[in-house]
Amino acid sequence: MVTPPNNSNRELTRREFLGTTAAAGAGLLLTSCSPEAAPKTGGATKTLSKLNVALIGCGAQGQVLLDSLMVIEGLNLVAVVDIWDYNRNSNVRRLKSQGFEVKGYRDYEELLANEKDLQAVIVATPDFWHAPVTNACLKAGLHVYCEKMMSNTIDGARSMVKTMRETGKLLQIGHQRRSNPRYLFALNKLVREAQICGRITAAHAQWNRTVTNDLGAPRNSELKPELLAKYGFKDMHQFRNWRWFKGLGGGPLSDLGAHQIDIFNWWFGGPAKSVIASGGNDYYKNHDWYDNAMVIYEFNTPEGVARAFYQVQTTTSAGGGFFEMFTGDEGTIKMAENPSTTKLWREDRSTKSWDELVGKGYLQASAVAAVTSDATKVDVRETAPLIQYDIPVSFAKKIHQPHLENFFNAVRGNGKLNCPADEAFASEYVIHKANEAIVAEKKLVITKEETEA
Repeated sequence: MVTPPNNSNRELTRREFLGTTAAAGAGLLLTSCSPEAAPKTGGATKTLSKLNVALIGCGAQGQVLLDSLMVIEGLNLVAVVDIWDYNRNSNVRRLKSQGFEVKGYRDYEELLANEKDLQAVIVATPDFWHAPVTNACLKAGLHVYCEKMMSNTIDGARSMVKTMRETGKLLQIGHQRRSNPRYLFALNKLVREAQICGRITAAHAQWNRTVTNDLGAPRNSELKPELLAKYGFKDMHQFRNWRWFKGLGGGPLSDLGAHQIDIFNWWFGGPAKSVIASGGNDYYKNHDWYDNAMVIYEFNTPEGVARAFYQVQTTTSAGGGFFEMFTGDEGTIKMAENPSTTKLWREDRSTKSWDELVGKGYLQASAVAAVTSDATKVDVRETAPLIQYDIPVSFAKKIHQPHLENFFNAVRGNGKLNCPADEAFASEYVIHKANEAIVAEKKLVITKEETEA
């Protein structure tokens, strides 16, 4: 019988820093790493013509992942798991219509008891089930791709790293930007090698979305109260909107902010040293978690302190939607999964020839340049207009596909994970600390030792 999880919350030089990743060539960024670079956690599966894979959790995120899984070659989708008959059965029908011989199971224990020839599972359950499901699958000898957040608690996330190490199996966390070819190119070739931003002094990221109504359920599809209670939900409303409830999810900073805050950690080369934050239930009155948050992190870099501001608003889609922007004294780079949002701007004081980078294929001249005449200036102190550029890298794949492909390549022994659990833990830790900072209403110090699982 499934037992619901415990829901209680409880200097290197600049040259050395830049040299850690700048050596990779642009072409290599678009392919898997070499087998020799396999992670220390090991556990790679011998090469198989088909990998038998199951999806655990068929909600909104599970659907997105399934869209990618169905087009990745070399996968045999053998099972889907969901406690809700409505989700599970519709996905069984969908997969069978595409030629997959797939079975449906209510929970992961039924899956593990009946499917003895699995190599990997994809975990897309509500956050508070991530740790128990992932740990059980790793102990059953399976490689796991688990969606972010790793867990709704720090202890849960830490337990996943521990189990990964004990079993020697691979555990990839779904921070999918870490496998996005455009992000890899921008970080390794532009920021670290070409140093187009100069000294990065600040970062700004956000995810704003419009007001949305809580989710309901189709008529006659509701789960019985005893089944909801068995899996840790108070009622159907909580089941359908678990992201808004404490003990089940981590609120907007976990649901949305995890994407951008992970980019802060990744691009700054390590976790933040402190965090201060503010947020509240200012709009929605039937949720546990706040509907907006503003967070400031401090990072140590080889050149000094850099600060990163993050905001999440769930009451407006204005302000550019979602993006991450890194600002330096010679240039700025704005990244997003949407290529049309991605832009680069050169400061007039920059000593670097960005035209030479265009010639090398590192940059692309933008069709739209910022032009300002003297007549339109509003202040004599206004900085000279910045010239705009684009990143010359694109890919015709679904957003999550490269990260899933990276996982399966590692499972086959053909590469290393781009976001293993022990590395992801540091990012997830500082996200949890932001939630704590909102409650504490004060600045919280984060030590390096805290962020090591």
